[in-house]
Amino acid sequence: MSKDTGKIENDIFEDVIFHNCGFPRREVSVGPGFGVDVSLVDLQNGMAMASTSDPLSLIPSLGLRESAWLSVHLMANDMATTGFAPMYAQFVLNLPGNFPQEDFKIYWEYIHKFCKEIGTAITGGHTGFIEGQNSTIAGGGTFTTIAPKKDILVSKNATPGDVILVTKTCAISSSSILGMSFPETVKNKLGKEVFEDSCSMFYQTTSLKDALAAAGKEQKNKDITAMHDVTEGGVLGAIYELSKACGHGARIENHLLPIGHTQQEICKLFSIDPRYSIGAGAMLITCKKGTEKEVIERLRKEEVACTAVGEVTTKEEGIKLVENGESKDLSYFEKDPYWAAFFKAYNEKWK
Repeated sequence: MSKDTGKIENDIFEDVIFHNCGFPRREVSVGPGFGVDVSLVDLQNGMAMASTSDPLSLIPSLGLRESAWLSVHLMANDMATTGFAPMYAQFVLNLPGNFPQEDFKIYWEYIHKFCKEIGTAITGGHTGFIEGQNSTIAGGGTFTTIAPKKDILVSKNATPGDVILVTKTCAISSSSILGMSFPETVKNKLGKEVFEDSCSMFYQTTSLKDALAAAGKEQKNKDITAMHDVTEGGVLGAIYELSKACGHGARIENHLLPIGHTQQEICKLFSIDPRYSIGAGAMLITCKKGTEKEVIERLRKEEVACTAVGEVTTKEEGIKLVENGESKDLSYFEKDPYWAAFFKAYNEKWK
């Protein structure tokens, strides 16, 4: 196993986890899978329970409020791919042994605040203080939603011919967190305006609004076929994952990928490719061909930018990226470049 940081590699997932998932209960209709955001468990009367889990953030360089925001909204982004908001939450907190009680109180009050804002009830969990725990990961959580199964979107439902849309821009979260973590360097190298814009982008790291606007209340917008949130691996990594989840191919036009000025500048400074860097806040949406303008307009009315970047193709056509008129296989990287960039800057004592 690689000792680099980041998600588990896909071949390890396939070898170790995928075929070892406990008792095979028939009501589990969607279980663990590459590019799969949520699990589905069938309930009675045509209902299903969707669940998703993620780590919790506690990043001193960002702050308690910002850490709580990431803890809640990165999980909510996964659930948003179903077209529904999370209803219930469980949190497991493994906090540093020397973590001040007053800081814990502030952190938890923000967790409560952000859950309340999106209609999520906290139903339980575990809280402990662990000596030697110095990670920016403070534990983990699980969000759950119950809805009619026929209305729950999953990433495997995209089909050839569907148009692939991307909301907002590439590298939202990586650019924002790098800017906020190394403020003096970013201001000195790129200017105050870029730094301030990177800070203001932080609260765009939620894609719940994007997903609910696309799917519509009670899933009334049947032109949406699938969604997948953008995390490690960036927009191009997410497109690759979506293609694998649905078992089809994709054709992406590189020049259509949305990359903002601030993201370009910060990613260049930290020597990372914004197309492949952590992009929480952006959402991949697939829709039936011919409906993309309607979907884009729905999102525009909610003040969410949305861009058509390509389409789902057949498996035989492969997953392709078209650059400068040349079509080539889309690369997939197991490790997101953000991590190496962050720790390189940290070790070189960038301020």
